[in-house]
Amino acid sequence: MAGMRLFAGTSGWAYPTWKPGFYPSGLPAKRFLEHYASRLNAVEVNYTFRTLPSAAMLAGWLAATPPGFCFSFKAPQRITHFNRLRDCDAAVAEFVAALAPVRAAGKLGPLLFQLPPNFKADPERLAAFLAAPALAGPPLLAFEFRHESWFTEQTYAVLRARNAALCIAESDGLKTPEVHCASTHACIRLRRDGGYTPQEIEAFAQKFSALAATMEVYIYFKHEDEPTGALNAVAFLAACLGAGKR
Repeated sequence: MAGMRLFAGTSGWAYPTWKPGFYPSGLPAKRFLEHYASRLNAVEVNYTFRTLPSAAMLAGWLAATPPGFCFSFKAPQRITHFNRLRDCDAAVAEFVAALAPVRAAGKLGPLLFQLPPNFKADPERLAAFLAAPALAGPPLLAFEFRHESWFTEQTYAVLRARNAALCIAESDGLKTPEVHCASTHACIRLRRDGGYTPQEIEAFAQKFSALAATMEVYIYFKHEDEPTGALNAVAFLAACLGAGKR
């Protein structure tokens, strides 16, 4: 991945059920992240959906991962689900401030704002939310809309104005249009049950390697009890290396 512009991983790493398919059978849980980061170069942290990490927790995560590794963090449910993007300036500021050590270490990927499925389009509210002072700085932003009413040019225009990415999410129930609203980064969540075939992984590698020539690309496969998503991500990165040599 030239210039480390293509990042891939899964949603989390603390899964004992990934032994022995992904983690060696004798590996202690405290070394899961270290092993994960030896095979993948990014992770999506869902922990922050419910509570913010402590400084000590972040320090441990940073120490366990090499330079060039990236953490993406899911926004707290207080912001996306309880307040539904309204009156959130203080909560957003707290979220961004908590991640300052990760940004200082150069390991901060996009902040993912995943909206609930029953949250219908409200571009005006989205625009007001994006005006939060804490979002005016460096954090990369991505929005995952799970109600199809959001997929309009009006929404895309609001995202483009703030250089925020439309998270391109694929699941069994909904597929986001492939519209790139940010000029610097893309966020893709591949969430289909049961994972992807080698042929599909190869097609992803061709597509997203080409996209990574123009922007940073962050791709997260689904976590399941089986290590399917993690192994898909490993195969994807290997395929991308092959695509880069052609």
